Amino acid sequence: MMKLILKYKATISYIITIVLINCLFIYLPISHAFGKTFSIADFTVGSIYVVRDFAQRELGHKVIIAMFIGALLSYILADPTIAIASLTAFLIAESVDWALFTFTKRPLSKRLLISSSISSPIDSAIFLAMIQRFNWVGWSLMTTMKIIGVFGIWFFWKIKHQRSQMLTD
Repeated sequence: MMKLILKYKATISYIITIVLINCLFIYLPISHAFGKTFSIADFTVGSIYVVRDFAQRELGHKVIIAMFIGALLSYILADPTIAIASLTAFLIAESVDWALFTFTKRPLSKRLLISSSISSPIDSAIFLAMIQRFNWVGWSLMTTMKIIGVFGIWFFWKIKHQRSQMLTD
């Protein structure tokens, strides 16, 4: 059992992160800025991209199974509306990412940035609209935090890639 947990630790972390973030949208208070509402949870959503990328390394395209498990647990532990909105937004954003990764011929590092720059605003808009909280403040915060998360992944990947090249030279 412990070997299984260690083998899929990123995937388990991904599922837990999905549930945790979705619960935060239910249990954290709503805040106000510029006459609009937003959730403190908007600041946490960028972390999901980091954890998802590690889970995707473990599972490949089967990471979608982990996404469904996280949504099911969120349906039970958070709120059905949040879980459905989260899953819908993830699936659409993943489809955008998949299409951009599949059909663009740019280097991987550029595809990461392009796909997240397009999918993050779409994901945020869909999620917030489905939970009846769409406004420009919440959307901006959520999108910005996702893009920061992706840039963090990109930066980590770039450094790791450069170190690998230096070792082979």
